[in-house]
This record gives sequence, C-alpha cells and structure tokens, in this order.
Amino acid sequence: MTAIVLTIHLMIALALVIVVLLQRSEGGGLGIGGGGGGGMGSFMSARGTANLLTRTTAILAACFMSTSILLAILAGNTGTQSIVDRPAAVDTAPAKTGPAAPVSQ
Repeated sequence: MTAIVLTIHLMIALALVIVVLLQRSEGGGLGIGGGGGGGMGSFMSARGTANLLTRTTAILAACFMSTSILLAILAGNTGTQSIVDRPAAVDTAPAKTGPAAPVSQ
C-alpha cells in the first residue's frame, strides 16, 4: 500500500513542478506555449491558459498534501517507536562503592 501511495506521490510532485514551470511569471518566465500569433482564433486566450494552470496547480497541490499526510499516517502504523517515545538508556551495571584502584604505569 505504501509503495503505491509513494509512486502516486512522486508522479504528483513531478506534475506539480512541470505545471509551475509552465506558468508565466511577471518577468515572463518560461511561458511555453504563449508565443506569437495568439489572436482571437486561438484555442485558449492567455487569460484562459493562466486560469487553467492556476486551477491545475491548486488541485495538484491539494493532492500532494493529501498523499503526504497519508504517507505519514501509513509510516506511523508500522509499530516502531519514535526516538522521543523510547525510554532513556539505563545503565544496569552495579555502581562501585569503594575508591577506584590506582592505575600503574
């Protein structure tokens, strides 16, 4: 189950990176597909393309967050304890009550 969700998570992450790079920034960005000749006869206007990419980014971001949460939940159900939850290591050796023996050289 975890492997399937992780695979989907990685595909969503890759798609999210691609969609973000396709968007036109204020400085122009990559702006792929927005080149010359986009008059009234084009399939989608510049505003329509921007709205589509913005919606796609929002949907992919929501999917990315949900798969991240799902992976965290699945990782928490493995039965292992967190480092914080483990008790501190206790020294079980008996303490010496007398003075230490001198070290000879």
